[in-house]
Amino acid sequence: MPNQKSKHHLHIVLTPEQYQLLSDSAKQCGLTKRAFIVRLLEGTPVKARPSREIRELRTEIHHIGNNINQIARSVNAGIAKSEDAKRGLCLLTQVYELMYQIARK
Repeated sequence: MPNQKSKHHLHIVLTPEQYQLLSDSAKQCGLTKRAFIVRLLEGTPVKARPSREIRELRTEIHHIGNNINQIARSVNAGIAKSEDAKRGLCLLTQVYELMYQIARK
């Protein structure tokens, strides 16, 4: 980290609309206004955080994926039943539906 003497301070004047846009954009990315501006200046990608709904869909897909992996392990171990394979296909269908919902957002 550079020492205090090598830091530069900048004062800018924004319209209320510009300030609101900066505030909203930084908040969507989970950054302070300063961190947001610095990332823009450095060319670092700034992305909005996923919405709560998207995070919940991702979590649901993760849980379904765990169930599918358990079924795959039982198939590979030779202890799976035909109902397990049907359940796995049903779970995959659910994953595809959830991914479609995410893609539409």
